[in-house]
Amino acid sequence: MKNIKFNYTLLIILHIVIAFAVFVLPFLSKIYAFLIPIIGAFFVFKNKNKNNEVLYVSAYLVGVEVFLRMTEGNFNNEYVKYLVIFFMICGMIFSNFSKNAFIYSFFLILLLPAVLITTETTNFDINIRKILAFNLSGPFCLAICATYMINRKIVFNELQNILKSIGFPIITTTIYLFLYTPSIKEVVTGTQSNFATSGGFGPNQVSTILGLGIFVFFTQLILFSKTKKDIFINGSLLIFISYRGIVTFSRGGVFTAIAMIICLFAVVYYFSNARGKSKFIIVFVLTGLMSIAIWTYSSLQTHGLIEKRYANKDARGREKKDRLGGREEVMNAEINLFLNNPIFGVGAGMSKYERVEELGQEVASHSEITRLGAEHGVFGVFAFLILFFTPIVSYKNNKQHLYFLSFFIFWLLTINHAAMRIAAPAFVYALCLLSVQIKIPEETEN
Repeated sequence: MKNIKFNYTLLIILHIVIAFAVFVLPFLSKIYAFLIPIIGAFFVFKNKNKNNEVLYVSAYLVGVEVFLRMTEGNFNNEYVKYLVIFFMICGMIFSNFSKNAFIYSFFLILLLPAVLITTETTNFDINIRKILAFNLSGPFCLAICATYMINRKIVFNELQNILKSIGFPIITTTIYLFLYTPSIKEVVTGTQSNFATSGGFGPNQVSTILGLGIFVFFTQLILFSKTKKDIFINGSLLIFISYRGIVTFSRGGVFTAIAMIICLFAVVYYFSNARGKSKFIIVFVLTGLMSIAIWTYSSLQTHGLIEKRYANKDARGREKKDRLGGREEVMNAEINLFLNNPIFGVGAGMSKYERVEELGQEVASHSEITRLGAEHGVFGVFAFLILFFTPIVSYKNNKQHLYFLSFFIFWLLTINHAAMRIAAPAFVYALCLLSVQIKIPEETEN
């Protein structure tokens, strides 16, 4: 199916062109953000979601969110989350959903008491609508995505195409980062997260989406590259995205990508026969050599500062007391808030303001787990337990889902270093719940 391979290459080129176009004419980012849901809705409504079109559109939105934010294409901060919710609801209208999805309705109900507490606040300096949208859009997006995807049948090749839908706009993001900061050596002077190497946007979120991109193109390289051309294209993309992820100096996304790849290796090795395991060892060694090469180049480009960053040292080589970039203080403060308000919590979105007395400043939460406890009390604890155990229970009858463990670990690690600022952890979590069947077609799509 040569035309499909051509389309894959063409789509890569198209997304490279988009990066150049937006860099030269920034206003195009708004037009891009406007056209995505319009074109997506056209295909969804035209086909009435017969081929799970909403998954492809939503996946693309997840992949493009950080790019739109860094180029100011978003119409508001929660723009992509709202669109993903919209498309998931459209999918449910056209294609229904599993009765087992009720568990996520219960999850949302558990969040209501804290919402009521927030609405009763007498602090007129707080924009209640804004803080509720900021703190609840992520969990609500997750619940809606999970409701649509739980037990929905899909073949493995379709799942990979969904991942590619995430990956294409991540290519755009990576190219834009190269254009924004062509010379890493000139802007790296310390070991803190670097906005200059992150397109002027939050390094934590850029690192998160690039980490997801690393996994996408790693799977493309080892599982779906059948020709030398495929290997070259996917290998090059993997190297470029990995390098730019590392030099954001934000470790969370890179560590998460490594964990996802290790999980995939473990699953593939476990299910492989003797011949497959022997090939696996070769792939593992080559992956290790590639990683060493990328790391070495990154170290040279950052004058060795990247090594100090990952060793938790400052530019002078002195070890930092705080291993999580200030997150320990915030997490400890949230744990204290939970202990002081164990039943109902302090109210949805209110922990940021309650922490002022302890930390002396308003600091947004980076951990969704401690935030749920602090703001929702014991209801938040039960809500998290639902999120944690439901995919695990679902996996018992879904052993052909090779990416399950990788997706699950992405969600779990991401919500601990980047909360749910972007839609990626919500959407990828829901991908865990798909009922995946291994089906090898006559010719693999690429």
